[in-house]
Amino acid sequence: MGKLEVIAHPLIQHKLSILRRTDTSTKAFRELVDEIAMLMGYEVLRDLPLEDVEIETPITKTVQKQIAGKKLAIVPILRAGIGMVDGLLSLVPAAKVGHIGMYRDEETLKPVEYLVKLPEDIDQRQIFVVDPMLATGGSAILAVDSLKKRGASNITFVCLVSAPEGVKALQEAHPDVDIFTAALDDHLNEHGYIVPGLGDAGDRLFGTK
Repeated sequence: MGKLEVIAHPLIQHKLSILRRTDTSTKAFRELVDEIAMLMGYEVLRDLPLEDVEIETPITKTVQKQIAGKKLAIVPILRAGIGMVDGLLSLVPAAKVGHIGMYRDEETLKPVEYLVKLPEDIDQRQIFVVDPMLATGGSAILAVDSLKKRGASNITFVCLVSAPEGVKALQEAHPDVDIFTAALDDHLNEHGYIVPGLGDAGDRLFGTK
């Protein structure tokens, strides 16, 4: 079973509390998602492999560490996942970015895929799927399905707020995927929203409501 890690750093928890507030503006919401994603990235990227490299300091030649040539890809689930991309890219600027677009069918409440645009060598990359919310788990599962269909195998899921139901569903569907979240919330309500949650992350990011 993939691990579930709740990143409880005080800075992340503080910013997340502001993010949740109804009266937080679109501009502030966007900036906070970016900041939290970057702070989470520090932990999410903790296991990147290192290799030795010979360098020269002003004093002497020396062998030191650098990140090994592992190729990374950040794959946001559209729309809301876009808000987390820049925060991670600021830590690993050479990463490629793929996109998986989904919307929720209002009748069935199930996710429907409408766009998949990925780097050609996605099967050789370490992939971080990002979406602010892990609610029912439907979108996350479908996104990982899409990636695995294209040969990807090294996949991590990163979100800001998660519900126990979504975590359980994703772990059962894809036991090889680690999950990083800034908060494990209480439950889902009858409309599939996380409680206490933060509302609709896409609408709040882009000011569409």
